[in-house]
Amino acid sequence: MSEKYKVGAGETMGADVIRGAGVATRAAMENTYVLECFGRDGKRKWVEHIVNLVTSEGLDDLLTNYLKGSGYTAAFYVGLTDGTPTVAAGDTMASHAGWVEVVAYDEATREVLTLGSVATQSVDNSASKASYAINADTTTVGGAFITTNSTKSGSTGTLYGVGAFTGGDKAVDDGDTLNVTVTLTAATA
Repeated sequence: MSEKYKVGAGETMGADVIRGAGVATRAAMENTYVLECFGRDGKRKWVEHIVNLVTSEGLDDLLTNYLKGSGYTAAFYVGLTDGTPTVAAGDTMASHAGWVEVVAYDEATREVLTLGSVATQSVDNSASKASYAINADTTTVGGAFITTNSTKSGSTGTLYGVGAFTGGDKAVDDGDTLNVTVTLTAATA
């Protein structure tokens, strides 16, 4: 619909067009871990829950490989950190001054993160937990991480996320089994 207005000498007229405000949606990435330690006798010794920090490198990797669409094959591995890790958004596999990887387990490489089907913005490895056969007494575990490199103590690849226990460090012994369930969630913030 068009309307005409007359403007006399010395008068000014202005107009503003206001459009509907845009809808802003923010996405938040969250990773959680549940680590369960079972003794030689098969009895659960302890359980620990972690809410994980997604590193800057991990967020960049997500944007590069998913949204930008560069050549990509999903291959992720779960690793363990030593006691009292200090994690930071700037951590990478090559540089993480606040923690050291625990490698006192029988498996030749870091355990593969085998994820199930995505549902309601979440995916986990509950059907195929990362499982470690501990091979040293009084080993201290303080957290876990996700990386793209399977090499124990490897310093290449992308560090997607890392987290520290909130309930303090945990001890594992030779013969213990440490099972790690990882849940990856994307939600609007």
